[in-house]
Amino acid sequence: MAAIQTPPTESSRIFHRDGRPLIRARDLVGLRRSTFSDVYYFLIASKWRVVLAIYGGGYLLVNALFALVYTWTGGVLNARSGSFSDAFFFSAETLGTIGYGVMAPHSLAAHAVATLENMVGLLGLATFTGLTFAKFSRPKARVIFSDVAIITLRNGLPTLSFRVANERVNHVVQATLRVTLMRSEVTTEGERFRRMVDLPLARNESPAFVLTWLALHAIDASSPLHGVTPEEFTDGKMEILVTFTGWDETLAQTIYARQSYVGSELRWNHRFRDVIRLAPDGSREVDYARFHETEALPTDTARASA
Repeated sequence: MAAIQTPPTESSRIFHRDGRPLIRARDLVGLRRSTFSDVYYFLIASKWRVVLAIYGGGYLLVNALFALVYTWTGGVLNARSGSFSDAFFFSAETLGTIGYGVMAPHSLAAHAVATLENMVGLLGLATFTGLTFAKFSRPKARVIFSDVAIITLRNGLPTLSFRVANERVNHVVQATLRVTLMRSEVTTEGERFRRMVDLPLARNESPAFVLTWLALHAIDASSPLHGVTPEEFTDGKMEILVTFTGWDETLAQTIYARQSYVGSELRWNHRFRDVIRLAPDGSREVDYARFHETEALPTDTARASA
């Protein structure tokens, strides 16, 4: 059990639906750092379009700078005097170590600049190759969580449950789920903080995660959710964070996935629709079209009438 201090004006959700933190770091004392202080992490975490835009812009900028130097120093054979376009394309050929042979350096200054640019090109190619490999080799978990979690009676006990499925339908070894309840509390001294409490599952590990997995937490007398009503769940600023880890046999790497549920994403007295059916050839099929669907259970009055 751990406690994390939060400001008095906190919102009910601190994680996105996919488990990413919904937190922005202000320019606080001790955290004043620019993007350039952690460039590698920034590029690894950024989307491909951002990385390609940065490298594309950097490529054009470097060629433009060297083109200005070539235009100023001269010494490029067959290049028009003062022509920025000729100098730019000669820079691009030098940076990429292409060397068509039409234009070439023929002065000491041009040779020196071409040598420097060739070294910059080799370093740039090496860093972009390493970054590309690192981004492609990052494991992507194709794990689906149900859009909602449900709380309903199961074997006479209120039970929190949600669905997890393997979208790739491959073999994930030693899959593990961990469920944590985060709730806002106020101490007797008036201090407001957010407490984290683990919610034990009926089964938190699966030796072979291939089809679907229905996670179950029995809300008994020892459960942190014991006696919590739908109104209290929302008013108490509670949030459920689910983390998934497993070893992907195909990728030979550990994969991760996260999901978050708040009060508006809980369905009380509902149950999930069945999604697994037996095919004529004996294999099992998963109907993902119904994966997120739930149905309300009949009330006690309806049962008595029936």
